[in-house]
Amino acid sequence: MSVSDSRFVDLVLSRTGNSLVSSNIIFVAKVEVLSVSTCNLSDPIDSSLQKLHSLSVIHLENNYFSSQVPEFLSNFSNLTSLRISYSRLNGTFPEAIFLVPTPETIDLSNNEQLQGSLPEFKKTGSLRSLVLSRTNFSGLLPDSIGELKMLSRIDLSFCNFTGGIPSSMENLTELVYLDMSNNRLNGSVPLFNKGKNVEEIILSHNDLSVLLSQYYIITTLALASCKLRKFPDFLRYQSILTYLDLSQNQIHGEIPNWIWRLSNLVQLNLSFNALVTLEGPSLHASSTFSILSVIDLHSNQLQGQIPILPPSAAYLDYSRNNFSSTIPSDIGNSLNFTTFFSLSSNNFHGIIPGSICNASNLQVLDLSNNSLCGKIPKCLSAMVSGLAVLNLRRNNLVGSISDNFPGNCSLETLDLNGNRLEGKFPKSLAQCAKLEVLNLGNNQMTDSFPYLLRNISSLRVLILRSNNYFGRFDCHKTNGTWPMLQIIDLANNSFTGDIPGNCLTTWRAMMVDGDASPSVLNQAKFRVFQFSELYYRDALTITSKGLEVELVKILNIYTSVDFSCNKFSGSIPKEMGGLISLYALNLSSNTLTGEIPSSLANLKQLESLDLSKNNLSGQIPEEFAKLNFLSSVNLSYNQLVGLIPTSTQFSTLPASSFEGNKGLWGPPLTGDNRTGMPLPTNNGSHSHVRQEIDWDFVSAEIGFVSGFGIAIGSLLFCKKWRKWYYRAMYSILVKIFPQLEQRLGNHRRHVYINPRWRS
Repeated sequence: MSVSDSRFVDLVLSRTGNSLVSSNIIFVAKVEVLSVSTCNLSDPIDSSLQKLHSLSVIHLENNYFSSQVPEFLSNFSNLTSLRISYSRLNGTFPEAIFLVPTPETIDLSNNEQLQGSLPEFKKTGSLRSLVLSRTNFSGLLPDSIGELKMLSRIDLSFCNFTGGIPSSMENLTELVYLDMSNNRLNGSVPLFNKGKNVEEIILSHNDLSVLLSQYYIITTLALASCKLRKFPDFLRYQSILTYLDLSQNQIHGEIPNWIWRLSNLVQLNLSFNALVTLEGPSLHASSTFSILSVIDLHSNQLQGQIPILPPSAAYLDYSRNNFSSTIPSDIGNSLNFTTFFSLSSNNFHGIIPGSICNASNLQVLDLSNNSLCGKIPKCLSAMVSGLAVLNLRRNNLVGSISDNFPGNCSLETLDLNGNRLEGKFPKSLAQCAKLEVLNLGNNQMTDSFPYLLRNISSLRVLILRSNNYFGRFDCHKTNGTWPMLQIIDLANNSFTGDIPGNCLTTWRAMMVDGDASPSVLNQAKFRVFQFSELYYRDALTITSKGLEVELVKILNIYTSVDFSCNKFSGSIPKEMGGLISLYALNLSSNTLTGEIPSSLANLKQLESLDLSKNNLSGQIPEEFAKLNFLSSVNLSYNQLVGLIPTSTQFSTLPASSFEGNKGLWGPPLTGDNRTGMPLPTNNGSHSHVRQEIDWDFVSAEIGFVSGFGIAIGSLLFCKKWRKWYYRAMYSILVKIFPQLEQRLGNHRRHVYINPRWRS
């Protein structure tokens, strides 16, 4: 077939250009199908496409147009399918395209900057699939949407629609899939009684009142955050239900038996409710849990012993409840297929049973925040060839960490913080080349700094605080040590020597500009299933601004260095100023000397700075006044001198931030130089400060004092002057007040008047 006769043009493999315009297609008037998917196109959709009058299928998804959708697309009278998802579209979508009577599929999903609203649809519409998920469409849902009789799939999730769901949607008899989750919809949900084909209903995270019919036979139901107070009764009749999400509601009391009898149920999420107990008898039936693989009961009030585990379960989350038993000794025998198992934040006590090592498919094991005691089973460190996350923090575990990590170790997170572990750092841990988070803080370990970690380039978090580590902290001249490091906490140990500046230059993750692209600002997390949205997110407790703060998500935009309460000496390395994305820096309670390097003023993101209780000298760098985000500063108890930098940030700090420095002055410590110290000097030499004298003011004062002294002296010491003065004053008064002479009468004898001066 010649090009001129072609009715189909597929440019999927054409990745060399940036424009959709091509001489090969613009003049082929009979082209009916245009497929230009995943071609990395970045130029706007060109108006030349209008010439393809016969187009019925336009597939432009997975490109980088970064432009508006052209109005001329509404002129294609034969259009049946329009797909422009994942293409960075923006602006307002033309409503006229929705009113074209021929389209059966419109997919604009995952264009977060694309705005628009739904028009009043025509009765003649043939639309079967409408997908606008993860766009910025908003407004009310029109009643006329019920006129689209052929509509089988509606996905309006993660938009900004408001108001109610039109009751006219009950007339959508062909509807199979409905997803309106994560909007701002309110009111009641239509019963869809006429929609006998409805299989999936997803209405989570709205403000809806849900009352569904028992006539539904559905496979998927998601009603998270819908203010439910009890289990919908119609669920007990759902024989083919595979996915059920009732999380983040207000359901209280018991989990009913009939839920476990839903024989096709694969995923169950009842987290974030007020559930207290599980009804028991049916849990022992051999047919129970036949294919149930995901159970999420976390953040309830469940009590008593741990429930019987489904044999096919791959994901089990019982965390944040009130379970208070021991962990069954044969627990591992029930976890043959389990990849995620969490009992964290309960009241479990006793030992960690060795059978847990029989769970050979485990990728995440979280037993943190309980009252478990005894030693960590040696087999746990040996089984980490598949284990990615091991979290046992905040228990009462004792003994040492077994030094038998295998060469194929796949650990990404090891968190043993807050136990009573002793002994040395396990050298074999250096074989865990994928390690990202290592938290051994708040134990009783005694060893020198673990230099063997220097080759683990993936390390993001290193916490050794509050142990008995000692000796020097150095990089041993290794290039590229920890380029991903964002949090390091060595506080409350006995490290000595200088802080090595050469180490700091390799921490490139702390040198990322705060305005970096959001695409690189991810968080520490582990995907439980390769093709699912189930993640394990690492959490940490850090000390910031003198307070313990729980980081629920370790975003890589948060960076901190804490070397406080050690025996570090020498000066603060100027290389510290290169960590421009630092949020918190704590070097307090060491024996650091020298001046505060002015390079620290480069830390534009810095919110907390603590250099207190050292032997630092010199002045506070004036450049610190430009640190606009600095909200917590402690420079107390050093040997600093001079004027405290003047800025809005520094003026709001308490005086305690600067106390214990006898040579410091200025707000907020003092209003002026009230310390009695000499004015600050430069480079150790006395500065000759010349005070300005206002000679005009001084000369006026001298003139006044001199004149006043001469006049008074003349009256006191010269009799002739005194008599003249009295006579002159009397003469003036009599002229002003003639009656004064009569009133004085005999009193005149007290005043001597020489006749020669009387007129």
